[in-house]
Amino acid sequence: MPTVKLHQNNEVYEQEVEKNSNLVVLAGIKQFPALKYGCGMGKCTKCTSKIISGQENLAPPNWKEKKMLGDKLDEGYRLTCQLTIQGDIELAQ
Repeated sequence: MPTVKLHQNNEVYEQEVEKNSNLVVLAGIKQFPALKYGCGMGKCTKCTSKIISGQENLAPPNWKEKKMLGDKLDEGYRLTCQLTIQGDIELAQ
């Protein structure tokens, strides 16, 4: 199972998740409660996170991420609600 390491407010949360999981869905059902999120549909950007490592374990940005994040994608930012976890990742929010 992939491991997700989340850096937030000087804390680090580490948890194994099922492959093909979406962290916002897990946060919504209290299985990954540390994650900040809003709409879950790629419109509000509250779940914006910087991918520290494991970018290769994520699908390329979709049209929602391109529209909402623009140049921030080049800096490693992604919308967590649009990610399906395929392998280990480390992110900061």
